[in-house]
Amino acid sequence: MTDEVPVLPAPVGAGVYNVYTGGPAGSTVPTAAQLGLEPPRFCADCGRRMIVQVRPDGWWAKCSRHGQVDSKDLDTRR
Repeated sequence: MTDEVPVLPAPVGAGVYNVYTGGPAGSTVPTAAQLGLEPPRFCADCGRRMIVQVRPDGWWAKCSRHGQVDSKDLDTRR
């Protein structure tokens, strides 16, 4: 039996850029994001600013190059 680690979608997965600041990956994460109060704003793969819509039950973010991700989809991966 193998435990597969779920892969996050490209816009919010491990990448070259910080999804909250747009800076290099590994840079400091804002306090609001650490508390889970802030959705990702930048694509992890290309660093482009994403279109983000916040809803009462979550958020979705869309990169023009790498597609859309919804917070509901991420909850099922936990």
